[in-house]
Amino acid sequence: MHDVIVIGGGSGGYAAAIRASQLGGQVALVEGAEIGGTCVNRGCIPSKIWLRGADLLRRVKAGEEFGIRAPVETIDFNAVVARKNGVSAEIRMGMEALLQNNGVEVVNGRATLKSPQEVEIGGRIIQTKKVIIATGSSLISPEVSGLNEVAMTTDDVLEMTAVPESMLVCGAGYIEVEMAYLLNTFGCNVIMAAESARILPGEDSDTSQRIAQALRENGVEIIPRASLESVKTASGGTTCVLSGPKERSLTVEKVLISKRVPNTTGLGLKKIGVALNKVQGIRVNDRLESSVEGVFAIGDATGGSMLSHAASSMSVFAAENAMGAHNRYPFHLIPRCLWTQPEMGAVGLSEEDAEKKGYDVETGVFPYAINGLAMAHNQVDGAVKVVSDERYGEILGVHIVGSNATEIIGEAVMAMQLEATVQELARSIRVHPTFSEAVVDAARDAGNWALYLPRG
Repeated sequence: MHDVIVIGGGSGGYAAAIRASQLGGQVALVEGAEIGGTCVNRGCIPSKIWLRGADLLRRVKAGEEFGIRAPVETIDFNAVVARKNGVSAEIRMGMEALLQNNGVEVVNGRATLKSPQEVEIGGRIIQTKKVIIATGSSLISPEVSGLNEVAMTTDDVLEMTAVPESMLVCGAGYIEVEMAYLLNTFGCNVIMAAESARILPGEDSDTSQRIAQALRENGVEIIPRASLESVKTASGGTTCVLSGPKERSLTVEKVLISKRVPNTTGLGLKKIGVALNKVQGIRVNDRLESSVEGVFAIGDATGGSMLSHAASSMSVFAAENAMGAHNRYPFHLIPRCLWTQPEMGAVGLSEEDAEKKGYDVETGVFPYAINGLAMAHNQVDGAVKVVSDERYGEILGVHIVGSNATEIIGEAVMAMQLEATVQELARSIRVHPTFSEAVVDAARDAGNWALYLPRG
């Protein structure tokens, strides 16, 4: 009998299998497609290669500010796709080798739970003490008549060898914002239809405003409180009708499909009593265990943040708990990031959410415009915002918009994990000049003693 069977070989399942094996477990990993899942093959890694290309293109165009004039003659999208495929394949091979190195049995096929201790793969029943479900998520298309004729999925974007002339992006979350930025940078006329009042509705309002401003300055049109009602294609082009406070029609070449849903169908979950949440993800407790004892779930399968690093960090807790530990997963420490320009990094509560929870909120803000390295690099868009509890100095959230935000946010996660107060963060030391200095300066502003800001 196996100690743990992991269903799904993406970033979460792969790490869970290795961790359980490290703890002495006999582990099997079931995967019906490619090892690496969405992240390695169709998500995080491929998109970051494309976004790196977009970043390089913008930097080349900005070279004149440093006396460098290098005109862009052509963009070979086939080369970008080839690089994307090569890097994904290299990572996938490394993952397969590490699974073998750790003694994890990899079983190819689709898994169905017959009971909490029995998993069927292609007619074979494998006995196990515990199960970890890491089946990820899949794209889903809205039920809008005529949409399929002009739809372009995020998978298609990452395989494109020519950029559409125009694109309607439906949605305003992390994926949609990155795709809008990417397509816009390579010359596509992008229109975003956000059902909410603003893009990134779950983030701090200042973050949303700064990212939206950057997109608009580069030519992206954002239409708030709008949703796709109908699509009609004729000889003159494709007309999309948006519903909202004011109905609007617009003509575009393509419509982006980016919404994802948890892969929880066909696993036999209902039969064994596993409860699902409103988005059809597996409901888990703070130990990442489902409503059925011994059945754990991580990553996109839970319908939560749908971030690869969330799945990877959950995998450690789920594997250790499946092997007998009783660790509680810190959901509040999952960082959120965007690889746009400027970048975004955030962790914890927004100012609005902190106030709703009843905290006496104190905030500190430090703009990139007066950060020495940002000025030197001419990357002055953005700011660091620290949200804290005025009474105890607890750091409730940190929100960064600006260069290197995706890297700098890690130190905010660490500060919150180690329960550092905002006063302690304000007295910590950073190398000068660095972008990370802005985090310390924002913490000082929260304590009303910012050294490099005028007195309020």
